[in-house]
Amino acid sequence: MKAKHQRLVLISIAFIGLLAAGLIAAYALRGQASYFYTPGELAAAEVEPGQAIRLGGMVQTGSIKKQADGVTIDFIVEDGKGTVPVRFSGITPALFVEGSGVVAEGRMDRAGFFVADNLLAKHDENYVPREMKDMTSADVKKVAGTVAQP
Repeated sequence: MKAKHQRLVLISIAFIGLLAAGLIAAYALRGQASYFYTPGELAAAEVEPGQAIRLGGMVQTGSIKKQADGVTIDFIVEDGKGTVPVRFSGITPALFVEGSGVVAEGRMDRAGFFVADNLLAKHDENYVPREMKDMTSADVKKVAGTVAQP
């Protein structure tokens, strides 16, 4: 066999090997994908109970209820097109309040609750750290100027 043909065979084998490795990796990771839904989309989608998904929307005003154990909370996520009841056990983020945006990672249970494993609270574009909430714009510029200078 000529050297030119050997190289062509080796390149073909390498390409087939890379393609096979990519397909194996995609097959192995197919169960790890976490899809993002809004409440309106989740109502229309056929999501199997136990499938890992993310739910994003706004926390409905007046919906946060603490359970007797003191760690579990129930609340409702809405997007204007639908609502989904959510149950979370754990420490909530500091920015998690009624009327704020939230992304919950978890799964639907058979009873229709979204059981969240993790909550990510979102803030609006007007977010100001607690330390700077009572400062005037002149105070903020002064603090920023002293931090910027070595």
